[in-house]
Amino acid sequence: MLCSSVNHFAGIHAAMSAQRVGLLTGIAIFLTIISTSFTSGCASSAAIPVDEVALTEPAATAPLPFPEELPYRKRKGGYPSLAPLLARITPAVVNVSVFSEVVTEDHPILRDPEFRRFLEKFDLPLPSLEEEESGLQRRQSIASGLIVDARRGYVLTNAHVVENSDDIVVTLKDRRSFKAYLIGSDARADIAVLRIPPVQAPKLRFANSDELEVGDFVIAIGNPFGLGQTVTSGIVSAVGRTGIADNSMGELVQTDASINPGNSGGPLINLAGEVVGINTALIGPAGGNVGIAFSVPGNRVRAAMARIISSH
Repeated sequence: MLCSSVNHFAGIHAAMSAQRVGLLTGIAIFLTIISTSFTSGCASSAAIPVDEVALTEPAATAPLPFPEELPYRKRKGGYPSLAPLLARITPAVVNVSVFSEVVTEDHPILRDPEFRRFLEKFDLPLPSLEEEESGLQRRQSIASGLIVDARRGYVLTNAHVVENSDDIVVTLKDRRSFKAYLIGSDARADIAVLRIPPVQAPKLRFANSDELEVGDFVIAIGNPFGLGQTVTSGIVSAVGRTGIADNSMGELVQTDASINPGNSGGPLINLAGEVVGINTALIGPAGGNVGIAFSVPGNRVRAAMARIISSH
C-alpha cells in the first residue's frame, strides 16, 4: 500500500515535470518569435530612404529658393521685385502741366435785383461784377506723358489733356521742367504729341497690343492728383472694351490697375517693360478709382503718333 502510494506520487511528480517542460518550451518559442519580429521591424525601418523620412519631418526653417524663371529680383536678398524694371523705365515717364484761359459766365443770381436787395439789407458785400465781366479764368490741369524719342524731344500724352491749352510744361522724373510745344493731336485716338528740348531718357518699346489677354499683369505709371510720379499695378480686365465716352475712342484696354485723375497720358506697361497702352479714362464715383480704368491700345497709339509726326 505504501509502495503503491509512493508510486502514485512519483507518477504525479513526473506528470508535473513534463507540464513544466512544455510550458517553458512554449515561453521560449514565444520570446523567440517576438525577438525575431522586433529585429525584422528595426531592419525594415533602417531600410527607409532618407528622402522618404524627410517627408514626414517638419519643414526646414531655411527659405526656399525662388524659381530661376522669375524675371526681376532685388539685388540684395534675391527675392522677387519689380524695382529693377521700374528703375529702368520710369525716367521715360513725365508730368504734364497744362495752363489755359477758359471763358466763365456770370451766375444769373448775381444780376437778380431781389438778391442784390437782400445783400444790401444785411449789409453784405456785393460780388464784383466788373471782374466777372472779363469772362476769362486761368486754369491749370495736371496729367502725365511718355517720352518716345528723347533725341528729338517727342512726348506722348492724351489729346483731351492739351485741348485749348495756352502753355504746356513737361517735368521729368529728375524734376527738370521744360516748356513744351504741341506738334499735333488725334482726337479719335485721344493722342497728342508734344516737343521739348532733347533729353536723356530710356526708349521704351511698344508691344503688340493685339496679343494682350485678360489676366496679363500690367503697370500704370503717372501723376495722380498731382502727387508726383506714382506706380500702380494690376491685370488686364478686358480687351476690346467699347461704349466708353459715347464710343468715340473705339476699343480700349480695361485694367484694374489704379488710375486716377492726373494719370491721363501715362503709359500702361507689361512685365517685359513694353508699352501696351496709354491711359485715358476711368469710371468711378466722384472721379476716384474703383478698379475700372481704360487705356488706348498700343497699336492704335503708334499709328496715331506716326500720322501726327509725319504730317508735321
